[in-house]
Parts: sequence; C-alpha cells; structure tokens
Amino acid sequence: MPSTISDWVDVRIVSRLDAGEVLGLLDDPTAQGGWQEGEIVHLYWPSEIWSHDHLVKLRQILRQLDGANEPEIQVHALPHQDWNQLWAQSVKPLWIGKRMVIRPSWEGVTLGSGQFEIILDPKQAFGTGHHATTRMLLEWLEEMVQGGESVLDIGTGSGILAMAALRLGAGRAVGIDYDPVAIECAQEYARLNRFGSELSLHCGRLEELQGETSFDLVLANLDRQTLLSVADRLTGCTRSRLLVSGLLLNQREEIVAAFAAAGLYPCRQREQDGWLAMEFLRTQSCEGVEG
Repeated sequence: MPSTISDWVDVRIVSRLDAGEVLGLLDDPTAQGGWQEGEIVHLYWPSEIWSHDHLVKLRQILRQLDGANEPEIQVHALPHQDWNQLWAQSVKPLWIGKRMVIRPSWEGVTLGSGQFEIILDPKQAFGTGHHATTRMLLEWLEEMVQGGESVLDIGTGSGILAMAALRLGAGRAVGIDYDPVAIECAQEYARLNRFGSELSLHCGRLEELQGETSFDLVLANLDRQTLLSVADRLTGCTRSRLLVSGLLLNQREEIVAAFAAAGLYPCRQREQDGWLAMEFLRTQSCEGVEG
C-alpha cells in the first residue's frame, strides 16, 4: 500500500470499463493503482507527478477502448490521510461461488471445509475478481474443473484465473501476458500464495509460447479486438474447451462468427452487469446457451 507521498490525485472515469485494462494500456509506472465502484473507475497518481500530459494520454486510451463514446473524467485532490483510509476500505474479501475467497493481505477471513483463499493486493496489474468479466470466469471454473486439467490463461494480468484453476484442482497452469509489469506482479502473487512449478508465468504474446502448446482448458479475458485478432491461435491451443470474457453483449455475434470460422462453436454464455462470457467447444454437439 503506498504511504510515502503526502497527497494524491483521484481520477474518476464514469464508465463500465475495466480498471485493469485501462491501467495496462496506459503502461504508466507512476499510476499507483485503481479500483471500481459501480460504474466509476478510480485511478490514482501522486499529486506531485500528475500533469496535463497524463490526462491527455488517458483520454487517448479511453477513445481507443470506447470509440466515440468517450466517458466523463473527473479529477479530484485527495489528502494522504483520506487516501490511506480509502485504499484500505476499497478492497474487501470477495467470496465467489461456494469455495473461493479473494482477499487483500490486510483483511483476514475464516475458511470452512473445502474453501480456499487467494491473497491479492491491488497494484498496477489489477485483477482482484471484482470486475464482472473476471468474476464470471471464476464462477465457471468452480463448475468446470474436475481435477488434473492443463490450463492456459491468456492475458493473465494478476494471474488470478490460473491460480484459482489450480486451487480448484487443475494439474498445471500457464499464464501469459505481454505486459512485463503484470507478469512481475503475478509472479509476486504466485510466491505469496505458495505456488510452485505447477504454475508457469511468461511475458510475451501467444505466438511466442514455447513448450506445451495444447491445453485442456484455455481462458481468455480479453477485449473484442484482441479476441478477434487471436481467434485462430486460441483455437490451436484449445484441446477441448475455451472460455472467453471481456465482451459487451452486442459483440456476441461477431465473436461467434470468428471462432466458428476457426473451428470452435458456442456452447453456453453468462451475462453480468452488461458484460458477456462465452464457452466454446471443438464440436457442434453443444447447442443453445445458458445465461
């Protein structure tokens, strides 16, 4: 938790965008974190570092993510004492499904039989499971992982999906992300949660993946454009099942068409807070959708 700067700038974006995705595209080491409060994304900078140039770059990123619908940006000064309180209050233990809790290191929980925890302190590689795109995949993993599976997590961010899959019984997991800051944070989280060789984290792109290249379950929490650009490569990595998230509801048909052309067919889907997650299989035997 940052504690050495006297004052902060709280940049509020009125949007359903994912804080982690915004931070990742900004690629700004001076940004100290972010979280989501309903339909408002909060990003934080030390006040002595924040400048108009940061605002200009942020607007460019938002146009890239949201096209013509550039969301409203509000910039607020935040005294240090308020920052400490807000940061500690912003991220609480999050229970997902029946077995999983994700918590920051400063918040303890009591676990029941068969339950497990993953400790994540929000950093630049944000991904604590609070956003619907991540939460839907975590809920699905609890249903799908039977034990012993190999898992590939594309755009792993904090590594939360790969770590959750392993805690649920997967045999091994590989996480890959092109952002070195994300991989550095994911590796730190892996050590904190005492994962070993069963979890492998790599900085790079999907086409650079070496070693094992075919997996029982592939996870891709990515934006629409990235999913479209890697549809063929994702299909090549998928032995049987692919789960994608990060989509808006009106992007469904375009994604279905792209993966059908690559040889995968839609099976089920989930919706939360205006976001869509989908399951794809290698066969046409699964028909219909499940909300």
